Amino acid sequence: MGGDADIASVGALLADPGRCRVLLALADGRALPATLLAEEAGVAASTASEHLAKLVDGDLLSVERHGRHRYFRLAGPHVARLIETVAQLAPTQPIRSLRQGTRARALRDARTCFDHLAGRLGVAVMAAMLRAGHLSGGDGTFDPGRATHDRLAAVGRGDVDYQLTATGHAFFANLGVVFPPRRTVIRYCVDWTEQRHHLAGGAGFGLLGRLVDLGWVRRGAATRAVTVTPAGQAGLAEHFGVDWPRHPVQAPQTNPGRR
Repeated sequence: MGGDADIASVGALLADPGRCRVLLALADGRALPATLLAEEAGVAASTASEHLAKLVDGDLLSVERHGRHRYFRLAGPHVARLIETVAQLAPTQPIRSLRQGTRARALRDARTCFDHLAGRLGVAVMAAMLRAGHLSGGDGTFDPGRATHDRLAAVGRGDVDYQLTATGHAFFANLGVVFPPRRTVIRYCVDWTEQRHHLAGGAGFGLLGRLVDLGWVRRGAATRAVTVTPAGQAGLAEHFGVDWPRHPVQAPQTNPGRR
């Protein structure tokens, strides 16, 4: 039998800004080489190697070898949820350059949260599906005073029982979204920048993949930010009723209720 959880050991890994930047660079679920992670974190290659070794030893990262190269990725979705939760609790960093400001805005507008959409775009898409009746069981609103467990960025562990309706199944099928096998279809995260719910689970994974395949969104080369293409703007307007990027996030007109 063990004692209490050693939270301090995880805190020590997160206490270094360089290691945190490495984790943020990998929070979209990709595997990246050490050289690119060093550039993303703004540290020397030797320093990046030390950070990566500690993160692997601490079970926050896993490493894969492809030929002569090693690629690092988050050890699993639980680490992505940890990052999103800590980001919710952490103060924002001061913006000291135009580049930083542009990047911060891009991340807030549209980004990936491990393997699904987040930011204003992810929240707007989920709100649109609720308004259209494709999802039921909640209204997309995060309630910090809720007495049970609507936990920050804890995928599927909240008390809102979202369900995919019959029209939702048809909607996804018509759009060509494929759900991965052996995975819960509908889950959600509390978006740390928007303080509302965005779609996760198999539906969130399948939707992001389909939007990429359609060319509606493009992933960044070294950032979690995604870009909505002109084709994506048209597709979001036609299929979701989302006027991107001007679309304000709105709650559904009716509250389908919660369990």
